[in-house]
Amino acid sequence: MQDIIERAKANKQRIVLPEGTEERTLKAADRLIADGVASIILIGKPSEINSLANSYGLKNIADATLIDPADHPKKQAYADLLFQLRQAKGMTPEKAAALVEDPLFLACLMIKAGDADGEIAGARNTTGNVLRPALQIIKTVPGISCVSGAFLMFLKDGKYGEDGILVFADCAVLPVPTASELAQIAISTAHTMRTLVGAEPRVAMLSFSTKGSASHEMVDKVAEATKIAREMEPSLTIDGELQADAALVESVALKKAPGSPVAGKANVLVFPTLEAGNIGYKLVQRLAGAEAIGPILQGMAAPVNDLSRGCSVDDVYKMVAIASNQAIGLKNKK
Repeated sequence: MQDIIERAKANKQRIVLPEGTEERTLKAADRLIADGVASIILIGKPSEINSLANSYGLKNIADATLIDPADHPKKQAYADLLFQLRQAKGMTPEKAAALVEDPLFLACLMIKAGDADGEIAGARNTTGNVLRPALQIIKTVPGISCVSGAFLMFLKDGKYGEDGILVFADCAVLPVPTASELAQIAISTAHTMRTLVGAEPRVAMLSFSTKGSASHEMVDKVAEATKIAREMEPSLTIDGELQADAALVESVALKKAPGSPVAGKANVLVFPTLEAGNIGYKLVQRLAGAEAIGPILQGMAAPVNDLSRGCSVDDVYKMVAIASNQAIGLKNKK
């Protein structure tokens, strides 16, 4: 995590926080500015933000960019942009003029217009409310049609993954992905491993079967997804279908999947369903004492990450650093 923070400091990105009057968000923003992690943009009435900052004893909010959603110089330009983007879906100039005052829509329009590099929200908004404007305005990266959610898993035992770091997906978004969507999740998660951990991904497509040890349509889907992912990115080190022990434990891999480029040394685990992924990360977090950071949304054309409404100041701080790394990674990819 410290490496992620240091990379963010070395190439500061503009991260917009649309919940600019929310206490944890403000306190995190103050720390982020003090530490030089990112250039912070807060959306909210400036007088209210400054009053709250004073009451919390925050000294650095003066160095943030404050945007009043009801009154700022680019309001009409953003309304025009929203109308252009969504008029085929029934957007009118009147609707656009109203929606542009919604901080969640405004944050996405700032990113789309090139005035911000990423967004963190969700401390007081639902996942649906955070994602809806992002999918309508920012959309997904070329070649990827679905958004997925990954978790960075920091394990106490360094023999697994990348010196104890694994990326799990999808643990947050798609309940039952198709083979094509599962392949896209694999590609997106591999990019997350490269961007956030700085390691070359070794992707295991998980199942209850290893290399045909069981027959079922769910096994067939994982095998098909592996094939599609290889076609999408031929240079990617990926294999499947693999059981979790074959993916992670070298002695098991030698018996179940000899010759596999991934088995026994996977650092990216792609789960066949959201159910399996969500259960899996929580079990590893609670029973193995791993630190789980996420969900990190993948597949968006610019970083938009959703916080839990029970998040801490530290969670907001870390997610801003992660979003900064995602923005850097997307720019480098271009």
